[in-house]
Amino acid sequence: MAKRKLSNRQKTRIDERQQQHVERLEPEAARDATKNLGPRSSGLVTCNFGQQLEVEAIGGTLQGKIFRCFQRSNLPAMVSGDRIIFQSDGESSGVIVALDDRRNVFSRPASSGELRPVASNIDLVLIVIAPIPQPFMNLVDRYLVAVESLQLTPLLIINKADLMASSRTPELDAMGVLYAGLGYKVIEVSATTGAGITDLKKALNNKTAVIVGQSGVGKSSLINALSPQIDAPVGALSRGSAKGTHTTTSARLFHLDGCDLIDSPGIREFGLWHISPHQLLEGFTEFRPFVGQCKFRDCSHRNEPQCALRSAVESGAISSVRLESYFHILESLANL
Repeated sequence: MAKRKLSNRQKTRIDERQQQHVERLEPEAARDATKNLGPRSSGLVTCNFGQQLEVEAIGGTLQGKIFRCFQRSNLPAMVSGDRIIFQSDGESSGVIVALDDRRNVFSRPASSGELRPVASNIDLVLIVIAPIPQPFMNLVDRYLVAVESLQLTPLLIINKADLMASSRTPELDAMGVLYAGLGYKVIEVSATTGAGITDLKKALNNKTAVIVGQSGVGKSSLINALSPQIDAPVGALSRGSAKGTHTTTSARLFHLDGCDLIDSPGIREFGLWHISPHQLLEGFTEFRPFVGQCKFRDCSHRNEPQCALRSAVESGAISSVRLESYFHILESLANL
């Protein structure tokens, strides 16, 4: 069969497409050529500064050396914990050219409405609360739902145990008892006195964890207590409001004794708009045995007869406080 001939118009279109492809590649190729890039090396992103990322070389002759890197424009946004491939263009700078596969990404909704990655390739999520600033159970529940949706392991830390004598409240005690009863590991610690730090070290051994919580709960202080040589900056509570000030502005990975810990900026709210109503229901782990057991398939679990969730509350299998927390989050999803 004779080959089909291309018309002049088709030839022109092919030439135009090839030229456009070359034009897209040329800027980066030209930059790479002028930068005289070195060989490819493996690296770990330890901090994102917006336009630049801090990368630690892992393996090879550059092991442990820190580089400030730009990333190729065709790569996604990167976060602390990402494994990458980079090429140095000087003693302490370079270009990230590839992103390795991620096991997971822990994200939080930003005020702009987008989902902002915080950390990747993690094993544990440390949720920190304290007597001061006032802890909110609904915020902890939101964290737990997000952690459950990623099939990660949460660890609840009650920090500032040294303040318990003067600031301990029945609500805080009830939170610890409730979450421990649900099967979550709860550790009471004091970054000031060192109480509970040994237990926390055991829980973190050989793990990579991200630490989250309200501003002022003492996340950076915990890092310093785990490894005093780190000397992470610590902020004070704002006067009058007893609310934390934002000390950590970018998530940063620290190599501690026996573990890696990613410190994240403190927040006062944690949206779950990226979670579906079904994921929300499944995120309350004690609800799972009763899901689908209601008389009505579309049961709202509020006033319908023979509701499995409400029956579980009456029997004590589910806490009424947790059910109300679920409703509160569900309503916030409906109002988006």
